[in-house]
Amino acid sequence: MGLVEYLAHSRVDTPCWVVDLGQLRANLELLELVRRRTGAKILLALKGFATWCTFPLVRRYLDGVAASSPDEARLGREEFGREVHAYAPAYSPGDLEEILRHADHVVFNSLRQYRQFREFVRERAPRVECGLRVNPEHSEVKVALYDPCARHSRLGVTRSELGDAELPGLDGLHFHTLCEKDADALERTLAVVEDKFGPWLDRVRWVNFGGGHHITRPGYDLERLVRVVSEFRERRPVEVYLEPGEAVALHAGVLVASVLDIVNNELPIAILDVSAAAHMPDVLEMPYRPPVVGARQPGEHPYTYRLAGLTCLAGDVVGDYSFPGELRVGDQVVFGDMAHYSMVKATTFNGVRLPSIATFDPEAGSLVLVRRFGYEDFRSRLS
Repeated sequence: MGLVEYLAHSRVDTPCWVVDLGQLRANLELLELVRRRTGAKILLALKGFATWCTFPLVRRYLDGVAASSPDEARLGREEFGREVHAYAPAYSPGDLEEILRHADHVVFNSLRQYRQFREFVRERAPRVECGLRVNPEHSEVKVALYDPCARHSRLGVTRSELGDAELPGLDGLHFHTLCEKDADALERTLAVVEDKFGPWLDRVRWVNFGGGHHITRPGYDLERLVRVVSEFRERRPVEVYLEPGEAVALHAGVLVASVLDIVNNELPIAILDVSAAAHMPDVLEMPYRPPVVGARQPGEHPYTYRLAGLTCLAGDVVGDYSFPGELRVGDQVVFGDMAHYSMVKATTFNGVRLPSIATFDPEAGSLVLVRRFGYEDFRSRLS
């Protein structure tokens, strides 16, 4: 039994995120295939998916995690237990010292911080390898908010800034230029990286190709990815890392909500027990339109509703959807593809409680409640 079928016949206490362990496993098996065919290592980017109750499954397939803060690094070390790679746009001495307790690799964003902290790392944690993020100034992402190579980007060192720097002690290079892209975008980017940063690529032991690789999306050009990575490794005898965040959990979870009320203002508006602003902020930031199980674009089904959240933010609206039948108070609405960049970005704005977290095992056809949030979770964030 699949998750959607299960939810069609079973009620869930809402709001609730449900992680589909079957789809998660399918994604991981595809990523493991990439590992075997290319020899590359693959990291789970915790900024995209950090639901650590699933880590016993995930670590069977992946090599480690990519972290961007002391807390992510600690979570990776304690709950994942394999390689921990850290990168941040800047480190404070205190944050870096804490990260060094957990990390295997630390990547710096600027020449200034690399030079400032290289000896600090050598003295405090000589086992930790140091890398530098570079900016090839080659944009593949159309939305500026998500383009690491947009004009005036703060992310990575440009070729002109790098100059003829020798960078003694440099172990690796890191570039991250993609967001939800196919392998053709990586191939074009990699050609620019090799052209601009070839002399440094010849001196390092590893290269991190960053994230944004939509490997588990239907139609992704897997053969091209395998060829691009394999040919690079033939040209340059270095370890290659990929750190897809979204691809790990793509289509591997839902957010189940209930209709609390229906009001009318030129069209019917269903107020749900979830919030776009608090629980799925990409809806407002990108903007992003999540799929809704059984619903379509306005007008395609007989009944069109605006789905809205329960906070006092005027713009707390998910969007307009049409349904084959009327919505009623108490009906459940299932938002698809909610495992990545939803749980990790959710807030308690307005004191709205976070949705519970559950897992669904398709082989057993059962749902297990993992975590329910309450007042203390809200209170503990404040003082």
